[in-house]
Amino acid sequence: MSKVAIVTDSVASIPEKILQELDIHWVAYYIHRGKEILRDLVTIQRGEFLEWLTTARTLPITASPGPGDYVELYEKLAHDEDVNEIVSIHITSKGSGAYQAASIAKDMITEKLPELKIEVIDTLTASLCQGWMAIEAARSALAGMNLENIVAKVKGMMPRSHMIMTADTLRYLYMGGRIGMAANMMGSLLNIKPLIGIEDGVIVPLGKARSRLRAYQMMVDMVEGAVGPKGKIKVAYVHAGALQEVEKIKQLVEERLTVVESFFAELSPALAVHTGPGTAGLCYYKIDE
Repeated sequence: MSKVAIVTDSVASIPEKILQELDIHWVAYYIHRGKEILRDLVTIQRGEFLEWLTTARTLPITASPGPGDYVELYEKLAHDEDVNEIVSIHITSKGSGAYQAASIAKDMITEKLPELKIEVIDTLTASLCQGWMAIEAARSALAGMNLENIVAKVKGMMPRSHMIMTADTLRYLYMGGRIGMAANMMGSLLNIKPLIGIEDGVIVPLGKARSRLRAYQMMVDMVEGAVGPKGKIKVAYVHAGALQEVEKIKQLVEERLTVVESFFAELSPALAVHTGPGTAGLCYYKIDE
């Protein structure tokens, strides 16, 4: 039986326990902070980075892994773990170069190792929406599902996976150039909590609220509108240094929806650069009957 390995990026922000349990492999993003070159979740961790970020006058620059980073991991899996098939799952290509880099790496390594089969997937999403796809792919791989069916499963999740986030400010998205269509929400938002999501791979505005609690209520309204009252979902409560806030979101969600599985997850530093400390939200997908 072919052994299928699942590869993703550090920005999927999957909790370490789940990465280890499901044998999910990942490649670290780069963070350029002045003259320092940091590796996401390798040489810089969440807590220390968020503490520094609150004092930053200019944002670090993030960069996706290069083709060589993916080649290194693909080769390691083939040589050290006897893997002959890989599903490589990446953040939206409209906001990062990871998908392109992994695609180049695929071409490079298949010349050296033609027996190694690699499928590279552009999820057109981010954060734990990307993370859920890697998680479900890894579960399927461990259950013995073949590569073609795993790829089909991931692609089937794409239209059902949604992110809704709110932050104290859009400053970090704006400064990092990742704000996309949500730029029209900048203005004077000192007392407004913007809600953002991703559609067709691009950050978009979903609404705005006068308070965090109202923003959370609007999130649940949106989820319920998408899946129906008591609709079945799997959900990750996602934050950047705001665990107490996502605990509030969890309570609201579970009052109105049927949660099949959930967990808390904190954004990796390479994503927190763009959202800023205090970000809270969810990434979910509908469970079909």
